[in-house]
Amino acid sequence: MKGCVACGLAATRKNTVFARGNPASDLCFVGEGPGADEDAQGQPFVGKSGQLLDKMIAALGYHRDDVYICNVVKCRPPNNRNPEPDEIAACEPFLKAQLASLQPKVIVGLGKFATQTLLRDQTSITRLRGQWREYQGIPLMPTFHPAYLLRQPEEKRLAWLDLQEVMKRFGKKG
Repeated sequence: MKGCVACGLAATRKNTVFARGNPASDLCFVGEGPGADEDAQGQPFVGKSGQLLDKMIAALGYHRDDVYICNVVKCRPPNNRNPEPDEIAACEPFLKAQLASLQPKVIVGLGKFATQTLLRDQTSITRLRGQWREYQGIPLMPTFHPAYLLRQPEEKRLAWLDLQEVMKRFGKKG
């Protein structure tokens, strides 16, 4: 992955950002792509949205190293722009291989791009969130991306409802 040049993002990245966490975990979080902090450190979700994701994971009764965290695209889009379709397509084989080898019991799709990529569904995240879907036979819970929740804190309540559904899937009470 470090030497990948399958799309134009390779030209501007500092680091590829493959994943972090426990590859044997039953719970996997998939985001859209790395930001500046992630690009600098080579780890997913280490900036402000990562701090919020850590709180979300803790609310589920886990630590970030207990779960598996990855992104749809493995290199930072310049200026944190949305990933382009060709960039998503270039990284999708890596994501598919990751998820196939992990075989988590539950995937949480963080935001529009991750969820739409996994489901191959262009429905808005506001319509997808909170309803169980399926990716390759694995239950998938779409919810809002932590970066969106930082900009729209009033939506945290809805994300918490989504996470409670994940907890129920694992037999935990929220």
